[in-house]
Amino acid sequence: MKERLLDLAFLVGVLLKGIDGLVELMGGALLLFTTPSELTGAVNAVTAEELAEDPHDLIANLLVNGISHLHASAVWFVTAYLLLHGVVKIAIVIALLVGSRRVYPWAMVALSAFLIFQLYELVAKPSIGVAILTVFDAVIIWLTWREWRRNRELRVTWRETVAWIFRRRPAVGNGAPPGT
Repeated sequence: MKERLLDLAFLVGVLLKGIDGLVELMGGALLLFTTPSELTGAVNAVTAEELAEDPHDLIANLLVNGISHLHASAVWFVTAYLLLHGVVKIAIVIALLVGSRRVYPWAMVALSAFLIFQLYELVAKPSIGVAILTVFDAVIIWLTWREWRRNRELRVTWRETVAWIFRRRPAVGNGAPPGT
């Protein structure tokens, strides 16, 4: 049971990494074609109604405050980071889906590099979001290592986990198999 739950966690983690990679890639592409003043205008437009209703709204204030300190060089750094991070994550997920076991060590190295950067960010500018992301990435690295050590491809883990989730259970009552 524990092994199957870890398999499920690995599969969900890979799915979430893929979705996260797509969101980062789209965000980076958006930033690539947007100026800091356009970003400021967009954030102000999006948060204006919420701040009018609740001037102390945490998310809206974080967005407005964060965008007010954004400079062109910072936009380029964030853009490059999001694009690189998104491309690497999507490449890892695609390679895992294709079925190459050789990608596991590369995935662990790439995710570890991002993890080290996140740890630096936690020390330099502590935040709950980065802390949560760092813990999530550490768990995904460990689960990837576990799969690699078990000598399994993602599709095998997928097949076995789906079979485990949807396995046929005996009929309740007379103990006879279903359909008899």
